[in-house]
Amino acid sequence: MTLINSIGDIPRAAAKCYGDKIALILPDRVLSFNELEGLSNRCANLLVDLGVTPGDRVTLYSGNCWEWVVCYYGALKTGAVINPINVMLTPVEVEFVANDCGATVVIASHEKALSIKDVKEKSQVRELIAFGDEALPEGILSFNDILDGSSDHFQIGEIDPGSLSTIGYTSGTTGHPKGACLSHRGILLNVAMTALMHQRSDRDTVVTALPCPHVYGNVVMNGAIQNGMTLVLHPAFEEKTILQSIQDHKATMFEGVPTMYMFMLNHPELDDYDLSSLRCCTVGGQTMPKPKMEEVEQRFGCPLIELWGMTELGGLGTTFASNGLIKHGSIGVALPYTQARIADTEHANKTLPIGEVGELMIKGDIVMQAYFGNEQATRDTIEPDGWLHTGDVATMDEDGCIFIVDRKKDMILTAGFNVYPAEIERVVAGHPDVALVAVGSVPDEDKGELAKAYIVAKTGATPKVADIIAYCREHLAAYKVPRQVQFVDDLPKTSTGKVMRRELKTLDE
Repeated sequence: MTLINSIGDIPRAAAKCYGDKIALILPDRVLSFNELEGLSNRCANLLVDLGVTPGDRVTLYSGNCWEWVVCYYGALKTGAVINPINVMLTPVEVEFVANDCGATVVIASHEKALSIKDVKEKSQVRELIAFGDEALPEGILSFNDILDGSSDHFQIGEIDPGSLSTIGYTSGTTGHPKGACLSHRGILLNVAMTALMHQRSDRDTVVTALPCPHVYGNVVMNGAIQNGMTLVLHPAFEEKTILQSIQDHKATMFEGVPTMYMFMLNHPELDDYDLSSLRCCTVGGQTMPKPKMEEVEQRFGCPLIELWGMTELGGLGTTFASNGLIKHGSIGVALPYTQARIADTEHANKTLPIGEVGELMIKGDIVMQAYFGNEQATRDTIEPDGWLHTGDVATMDEDGCIFIVDRKKDMILTAGFNVYPAEIERVVAGHPDVALVAVGSVPDEDKGELAKAYIVAKTGATPKVADIIAYCREHLAAYKVPRQVQFVDDLPKTSTGKVMRRELKTLDE
């Protein structure tokens, strides 16, 4: 592999090494490494022709497709900053993100482009581009049309590895999402060290349905392209389709969240599929019970490697080596060139002894530079000496293996997605019949946890559960919408009037 200084240079280096080898397989298209390089160059040229300059923000709003991968690398080749967003976000949420990061171009699937067709009127977005061959209204450009007229040669300018490459938005812990600023160096290091730990190489074929905008899916995608792997990318997860794909493509790796493995384990025909090509699988996004991990290993016939990461790291922070000791129930050890420690929850500069419970903290080049435009949140999250507060309570054993004791304060993990109560509360509080609201969680066998809203209605108002949920669906991505709503007379509070979310379960009917 040739020297790479920026993420946009990954396809060029890969094409030089792997040429016509298959890089990407999707239901509607197969691309070689040479084809991926040519198409991403075309995309870079069309963006430059549209006025995109280094430092401009380009938002990507689409599910998994070949166009998403091409645009991701194409935008980064120009020196622009990529803003990959969850396809499940609502138009209101997309508008906030585009305004917050100052996006000048938004590239979206046909359906999503139509849903945000007015975004240019409400932000500084200059161009809205849509994938697909379907007819488009005035004001939305056709990606396919302008791509066809572009050159497949592009010269990447000088890009500082330490410069901003990505603004990845977290869910909003304070009612609005925050943009984690990630450097080229940080993401390249994360991808390289993940590949080292898992021994990823051009002999591998990986099957996944992880969304490319999500940090887990993104490191899988970049790791596959950079290391000459064949990436079989599915637009969505469906257990029978995935099992068939592993068998047909003789996949050596499958990567997913616990929910995906649960569905596959429960598939009545699981044992009829030939999964013997698998050398390892990875799981992250939420905790998976140890007995289920052992069942995956027994029935899939390969190791299951747990990993942990967060948007603020641009991917993984910890995992196990695929050829070393694996301890189920642990998220692994820190990536190479990365430090991890357990700190006193009240005194961040104090490292706790082995086995004691404290906050997991991470340091290294993979740590984000800042939260975009939010100095206070940055200071609250990154210590002056560079240590990142993860918010996860954990312990570390004598081997450096980390065990999560409790998840981020108040955060709800729904099928691997981070859901923050404050963001839901902000929306529900806007309903005209709501006086007070607090959001907690309820357990769910398939998705881990679901959000539940506890509501005090305004005097004289009689809101209905269906009305509250419908209101949420208008303003929140589907995975954030509370699945349960309970009307209560009051909420548990501290002496200062602060709602105690951890006491909400005492109200359960």
